[in-house]
Amino acid sequence: MKTAPRTKDAHTPPTVVITGPTATGKTDLSLTLARHFGTPVISADARQCYKYLDIGTGKVPKTVRDEIPHYNIDTLYPDETFTAADFTGRYREWSRSIHQQGKPVIVAGGSTLYIESLIRPLDPLPPKNDSNIRELEHRAERDGLQSIRKKLQEVDPTYLERIDGPNPHRMFRALDVWMQTGQPFSSFHRNLPLRLPGNMLLICLNRDRIELHDRISKRVDTMLAEGLVEEVRNILDMGYHPELQSLRTVGYREVIAHLRNDLSENAMIAQIKTNTRRYARRQLTWFRRWEGVSWMDQTGQSETELAGRVCSMAEQLAAET
Repeated sequence: MKTAPRTKDAHTPPTVVITGPTATGKTDLSLTLARHFGTPVISADARQCYKYLDIGTGKVPKTVRDEIPHYNIDTLYPDETFTAADFTGRYREWSRSIHQQGKPVIVAGGSTLYIESLIRPLDPLPPKNDSNIRELEHRAERDGLQSIRKKLQEVDPTYLERIDGPNPHRMFRALDVWMQTGQPFSSFHRNLPLRLPGNMLLICLNRDRIELHDRISKRVDTMLAEGLVEEVRNILDMGYHPELQSLRTVGYREVIAHLRNDLSENAMIAQIKTNTRRYARRQLTWFRRWEGVSWMDQTGQSETELAGRVCSMAEQLAAET
């Protein structure tokens, strides 16, 4: 394993970042660590920040959050936007507050851009042009999102390959930058080297592919049994548009298609499972690019064993920094 350079920093309690593909067990591990260290958890999930999106995002139950405080959950309404840059800024505030209490920071989530923003400097970009965004939104409503995807394929195929599924917000923003500068959005990504803070432990969980697929299938079945379809129906009944960034994600977009009678129930279930597996594969591909990751294969290991290993690593890191 290559080791990414670490930035020297004043002595602070460790930061443990737990990431990995969906359904690998990040939440369970983060809760075990939070109880062990008596510290809150920062969610690095790009959808858990939205109110009402509970079942489909796998949020920690409210009863558990009453016991263990969580940051970045239920902070926005579904029609608000939140970028990786926004997350980075808020993360600095949250982590500073936790460290000032002498506690370690626990970050858990699988949003690749959120996690990467903590270990790679963000590139300066021109501010968002609201007129361009409105024009692109109108074009998507008139001609379909595929027309936006086609245009981005023409002007910036490199960035299109990096987007996790059909994400209107990111496509609009990439085209907005191109419209302002004439340069592809990807040209602003200088691929600066990773810089892990000296007190950070970056854990990436993984499982045997067959086991992971089985966990994904069971998770989808559980979400549907708990009322995912009704959750989506209620969100739409509140007046939220089905093309919102927050709802154009795996699980929600397939249920919306089902509610529109575009998918049968069986087809909806099959598509959610297939698209979730594909998403997990994209996440894994992204994480494998990083240096300085401590990979942990959970296959055949209990949560207790894994948590014990991570606690020991975090305590050792704390002693060294």
